[in-house]
Amino acid sequence: MTIDRRALLAAAGAAAATGFGAKAGEAQLLPLRAESRSLALDGARLHFVTMGAGPTVVLLHGWPQTWFAWRATMERLAPRFTVVAPDLRGLGLSEPAQSYDKRAVAGDIATLIDRVAGGSAHVIGHDMGGKAAFMLALLHAEKVERLVLVDCLVPGTENMDARRGGAWHYGFHMARDIPELLTRGRERDYIAAQIRAWSHRKDAVGAAAIDEFARHYARPGGMTAGFEYYRALPEDARLAESLSDRRLDMPVLAIAGRHGVGPRLAEALAPRTRALSSIIVEESGHFVPDEAPETFFREVEQFLA
Repeated sequence: MTIDRRALLAAAGAAAATGFGAKAGEAQLLPLRAESRSLALDGARLHFVTMGAGPTVVLLHGWPQTWFAWRATMERLAPRFTVVAPDLRGLGLSEPAQSYDKRAVAGDIATLIDRVAGGSAHVIGHDMGGKAAFMLALLHAEKVERLVLVDCLVPGTENMDARRGGAWHYGFHMARDIPELLTRGRERDYIAAQIRAWSHRKDAVGAAAIDEFARHYARPGGMTAGFEYYRALPEDARLAESLSDRRLDMPVLAIAGRHGVGPRLAEALAPRTRALSSIIVEESGHFVPDEAPETFFREVEQFLA
């Protein structure tokens, strides 16, 4: 049976003050002492999970994941930080939106930081969440105390042309309607194949996590929302270019897998930052928090300290 996302979210809205109101199956996914909540944003609702105490750290997931990608990170950081992991707009339990460009996504996170963190927070972003975090730091610098970007590419630096060595999935995901048509009914197969292809440690993102991601993306509109993040990339590149005179004044940490984006992230950030640290994790691909968790946790904890 397909779960109606809007019906679920409507029920969530009534419970926003004390919790997201998720069903028992949803609640079982939460880390111990975590709370599922929602926030109204311009007629839509943003779902997030929060736990811990101390300075706030906002965790932004990428494609094809949800807040659940950060579960282990939340458990690790919660003794020292208040961790907040939203589902990005249109994904997981967050409602769809009209636009998926990273300016709009960054605006969501800026409002989230205002409402739950008193106006500023540390921000960690991976993949598409990293692109949004980068835009957030450029557009709303006062809200970002320290910035961690994890195996992502700065908007405008992606090679989206498969004929010239770029990754093939960019063009596929950006095509209108075709990827939805070809992945319909096989969402889990496609998500699993992409995660495996982008991982150096092929078993690092487990089957249970893939199941959790896929059940959300397989809901009506889920895959479309995910693909819209890719379809917005040309607009994101133009925005990044228009802001080329801005620099990131906050401390920035770039963490990349050797078998992921490698040194390209730090190379793109170097001329746009004033205090950049860079780590290349040798035995990791794209999913560094899963493929090399102890290295990832150690570097993040030291940086945020």
